[in-house]
Amino acid sequence: MASSVISPSPPSIINSKKDLGFSASSSSLKLSIPRCQKRSVSRKIVSVMAPQQSERKPAATGSVKTVMTMTEKILARASEKPHLSPGDNVWVNVDILMTHDVCGPGSIGIFKKEFGENAKVWDREKIVIIPDHYIFTSDERANRNVDILREFCVEQNIKYFYDIKDLSNFKVNPDYKGVCHVALAQEGHCRPGEVLLGTDSHTCTAGAFGQFATGIGNTDAGFVLGTGKVLLKVPQTLRFVMDGEMPDYLLAKDLILQIIGEISVAGATYKAMEFVGTTVESLNMEERMTLCNMVVEAGGKNGVIPADSTTFKYLEDKTALPYEPVYSDDQASFLSEYRFDVSKLEPLVAKPHSPDNRALARECKDVKIDRVYIGSCTGGKTEDFLAAAKVFLASGKKVKVPTFLVPATQKVWMDLYTLPVPGSGGKTCSQIFEEAGCDTPASPSCGACLGGPKDTYARMNEPKVCVSTTNRNFPGRMGHKEGQIYLASPYTAAASALTGYVTDPREFLM
Repeated sequence: MASSVISPSPPSIINSKKDLGFSASSSSLKLSIPRCQKRSVSRKIVSVMAPQQSERKPAATGSVKTVMTMTEKILARASEKPHLSPGDNVWVNVDILMTHDVCGPGSIGIFKKEFGENAKVWDREKIVIIPDHYIFTSDERANRNVDILREFCVEQNIKYFYDIKDLSNFKVNPDYKGVCHVALAQEGHCRPGEVLLGTDSHTCTAGAFGQFATGIGNTDAGFVLGTGKVLLKVPQTLRFVMDGEMPDYLLAKDLILQIIGEISVAGATYKAMEFVGTTVESLNMEERMTLCNMVVEAGGKNGVIPADSTTFKYLEDKTALPYEPVYSDDQASFLSEYRFDVSKLEPLVAKPHSPDNRALARECKDVKIDRVYIGSCTGGKTEDFLAAAKVFLASGKKVKVPTFLVPATQKVWMDLYTLPVPGSGGKTCSQIFEEAGCDTPASPSCGACLGGPKDTYARMNEPKVCVSTTNRNFPGRMGHKEGQIYLASPYTAAASALTGYVTDPREFLM
């Protein structure tokens, strides 16, 4: 494993390190911070209990200066406090609240019960309601959920309701977007330094924009609808430093599977996970979203990446609202710090039935599969489909198992039919997928990721072995409780589709 971890230690062993794969520099630990900060950082990780090495000088004027992590700074600003420490409980002012068709009706019910049938929401322009989970189905209860959202949005005059009425042809629904976490970014609701909450555990995806983003339950959401506030405990922060050139056969999905496999599905329970380093700086926004999307699979409260020029450029045509990014202070205290040499990593999968059941893709080459699924908030973005198309193009072969494609949003669906794939001579993803024998890209939604009603496209209604770009492989995900799901990157998923076995993508990309 190409990584090492340094954790706070008792004073007697303050300079010890636990080596998890390669040697980090013992003289100093250089943390790479995005260039837009215009400052360099060099910090030795020490115990928070270590005795002071030099005399502490009092502040000359004003309050005592203190240091904070990114997450602490965002929550301090949102709670109107000068300083916060891990463990503090504070009332936080919410910038954006998102809910969807699965949890929205419950949140609305709680809001009406507690605040009154005729109560008004705290701010109709800070609530985003996105039907996306169980959309293209004949299930009456699922369809009723969307009706409840629509009625509430009309009643409250909600500004951002991405409605869908004609289920037979999503393209005639200009307001419909698709998967909430990708739509939030595409529609400009994600901004550095803000607090974004959503009634979905993968709301943490938005942390890629340098903001605090986390999932909440229906009860909390009902309270936020009425007050615009929520009570939060400030989490401790784990920092993950990723350096090295990203190999052509790796994607962000491999990076987060590496991390989760290393710290386990409980390794970041109610912790902030901060990602920095030259590798992270090199990732585009969609890949950064993949990285933050799965922090909850390690138990994380939120994931966060410092905003930089890549972030700002992405936001140029997305939002006109002002925002102010924040960054961790030079001497901020982290519970633990993990370092990775990304150049030494290999393509990974998470074997059934847990996201931390990590294995090298090449170690699973004897696993015969029944299908491949490329989609979801984790693996259904434009960059994910471009990656899959790259593998199909390089092979020139046809898939050997049914390969289902579910774009995350309507914009992603359009990209599949319009954007040329680099090196293809002008071919689009849809053309390459057709030539490879994949299913026609489906209507954009969460699809079969959570399972859904039995008529959900690509749902496993009987035991199957599936390689999937989704984020969870627990029993019952994607449908049948006895299904076997191997989580993988779009590269690995596409390579597996071509062979009918779990396949290392280097077989086609090198």
